[in-house]
Amino acid sequence: MRRDRLNDRFQELSSILEPGRLLKTDKAVILSDAARLVIQFREESQKLKESCDNLQRKVNELKTEKNELRDEKLKLKAEKEKLEEQLKALSPPPGFLVHPPLVHAPFAAPSQVGSSKLVPFVGYPGVPMWQFMPPTAVDTSEDHALRPPVA
Repeated sequence: MRRDRLNDRFQELSSILEPGRLLKTDKAVILSDAARLVIQFREESQKLKESCDNLQRKVNELKTEKNELRDEKLKLKAEKEKLEEQLKALSPPPGFLVHPPLVHAPFAAPSQVGSSKLVPFVGYPGVPMWQFMPPTAVDTSEDHALRPPVA
């Protein structure tokens, strides 16, 4: 009875090892196939464990990098807000017009050349400005005769 049970177990093991094949009756062959598969599964298991460890290491590195990038983003955001505040503090209030920059005399009208070396360049809305500057005011062909160079 015990022998029959062992034989049934060996046949079951043989059908599990190689399903679809004819049942092997040689017990030594069945045991060697089983040992070979156990060794193969151990090697695969070891490779999978190593792969899992490598992936876990990479995950930890990526988490660290993610946290560093998040911190850097927060710092940059704070710096941006600080710069925006400084810009708001430096910009004039919306209703205030700043005096326009001055233009040097060669670009001034001829009537103003003698009185002032600088004329206002007015280009803001609501402030009077010249619509046209005559070409004679910008002509520099006779500058050497009108204004000799200073040594």
